Amino acid sequence: MEKTINVIGAGLAGCEAAWQVANRGIKVNLYDMKPGKFSPAHKSENLCELVCSNSFKASRIDSAAGLLKEEMRNLKSLVVACADECSIPAGGALAVDREKFSFMVTDKIKNHKLINYIPKEITRVPEDGINIIATGPLTSEALAEDIAEICGGKLSFFDAAAPIVTFESVDMEKAFFASRYGKGSGDDYLNCPLNEEEYKTFYNELINAERAPLHGVDVENPKVYEGCMPVEIMAKRGYDTLRFGPMKPVGLTDPKTGRRPYAAVQLRKENAEGSLYNMVGFQTNLKFPEQKRVFGLIPALKNADIVRYGVMHRNMFIDSPRLLNRDYSLKANENLFFAGQITGVEGYMESVSSGLLCGINAVKRLNGEKPLILSSATIMGALAKYISDSSVKDFQPMGANFGIISPLLEVIKDKKMRYNEFASRSIKCIKNLNWEEKNENYS
Repeated sequence: MEKTINVIGAGLAGCEAAWQVANRGIKVNLYDMKPGKFSPAHKSENLCELVCSNSFKASRIDSAAGLLKEEMRNLKSLVVACADECSIPAGGALAVDREKFSFMVTDKIKNHKLINYIPKEITRVPEDGINIIATGPLTSEALAEDIAEICGGKLSFFDAAAPIVTFESVDMEKAFFASRYGKGSGDDYLNCPLNEEEYKTFYNELINAERAPLHGVDVENPKVYEGCMPVEIMAKRGYDTLRFGPMKPVGLTDPKTGRRPYAAVQLRKENAEGSLYNMVGFQTNLKFPEQKRVFGLIPALKNADIVRYGVMHRNMFIDSPRLLNRDYSLKANENLFFAGQITGVEGYMESVSSGLLCGINAVKRLNGEKPLILSSATIMGALAKYISDSSVKDFQPMGANFGIISPLLEVIKDKKMRYNEFASRSIKCIKNLNWEEKNENYS
């Protein structure tokens, strides 16, 4: 009988998992409910649709986000390779033209001779064979209920996306191109400055604006992941919160005044042509007319054409520390793997990394081999260790960071030098195939 592995969900994690399986000579059935059915946040029929930001975060190898991508490059990640191909200027970040990126991944997946793409909604977790669940934080209700039954319950939180505006509708008499501290090419970000009076007006209207209803959640105190906090909720923490967050003016000089603005909204390119821009850090759940009104108080955006309004939607993830092994398999059924944000890894590339490891380990499981356990001296290994660590009690989504990586043997006080050493050690582990936890110092 021909060996086959099922992957359910064709997002970032699912496509990466399917690719890793197929590239190891094993046939894959890749299921996705699109185009017959869409989640509240998905619109495109293509796979790997990016529903929030088009940024995969920092590129620098001495950052956790950058190091994570470099680890995956060394492990032949499909998604990272496509992201590199579809990149657009974004200062020190890897951002992509989201449509080109999604199209490229879709094309490669559908044309792989060992990947059988099946557009079909799966409502129950298959009981036979080896299966990878990569349905994401917007898992359809029927399948989510079945997963909850298997896992003994689920956690939920709410996630938000930022508006996208057209470049031609931005008032360039009141905006300017610049990256903070001159990083990048100089035109990677479009800045919309506000003086003190303008900020005060904007702030007061923002915190009092009407938000869209969220079913089954306290609208005033929704449970959200900190990295996706809606801007109107963030603002209620205090008058200067935004000025130290998404509207911080530090590192910017308005060429029209020669001074640093009191506050500034940064816009980042959404596509290679630069016709669309994303409001960086402005995830929101305001009603659409309120978004138009309130964000129109930002001088450069007074007449902005919003082509995609911000939205907020339900996310779900399992209690991984109680449920998963370090190879992303279910403790109660090691033929069942989970990948992506449903495991509690937070972020695009973090999801991809889990899919990559799931694909590798599903094949190893099929062949009766020992699982691949990456060293926690790597970001990938540290994430896998964290989400499967039973000592973690109040489990919340975790993104790439150096706080979860195993410590260095010697203390390096200089942060940049320390991060560079983390990166050097990590890549050495990957390139030397030093994946298993043989060294206690790398645990």
